[in-house]
Amino acid sequence: MALVVLLRGVNVGGHRTFRPSVLAKELRRFDVVNVGAAGTFVVRGAVSRTELRAELMRRLPFETEVMICDGGDVLRLADGDPFAGEPSGPNVVRFVSVLAKRRKPPSPLPLDIPSRDEWCLRVVACEDRFLLGLYRREMRAIGYLGQLDTLFGVPVTTRNWNTMMSIVRVLKNERAV
Repeated sequence: MALVVLLRGVNVGGHRTFRPSVLAKELRRFDVVNVGAAGTFVVRGAVSRTELRAELMRRLPFETEVMICDGGDVLRLADGDPFAGEPSGPNVVRFVSVLAKRRKPPSPLPLDIPSRDEWCLRVVACEDRFLLGLYRREMRAIGYLGQLDTLFGVPVTTRNWNTMMSIVRVLKNERAV
C-alpha cells in the first residue's frame, strides 16, 4: 500500500519555500505523486518509512516535520462521512490535521475554540492520528489551528478536506493498476 507524506509548515507566507513538483521528480524512483503546493505527496513505490524520511530530509533545503501515514488509513478515514451533520457552506472549511503521534483529545469532543457559542475552530472527531474539524474563514482561525500542537502535545499539520480527497483519488487510482 502507498504511503502519504505531509510536510509541516512549508510554502506558507514565503517561509520554507520549495517546489514540491521538483522534489517529486527527484524521488521518481519511489513513484511519488505531488498533490498541491503544501508539501503533500503520495508515494506509490516500495520504500520503508525510515528510508523515505531520510531521503526527504536530505533533499529539502530546510528542516521540517514529516508526517508519514499509510494510504490505507487515509482511505478508511474517507470511506465514512466524517462531517455528516456538521455545518457547511462557503464560510466553513473542513479540515484534517495529522498528529505526529497518536494522542487522545484533551477534552471530550467536539472541542470548540474559543468557545462553544462562538467557535472559530471545532474538532469534531479524533481517529487514530487524524483530527477532523471545521474552521470559519476568518484570519484568527490560523492562530487557533496553531494551538492544536499545544493541546495535543505533538506537532500537527493540517490539510483541507478537498486536499485529502485528492489524495484519496490518487490512492484509488494506484489500487486500480
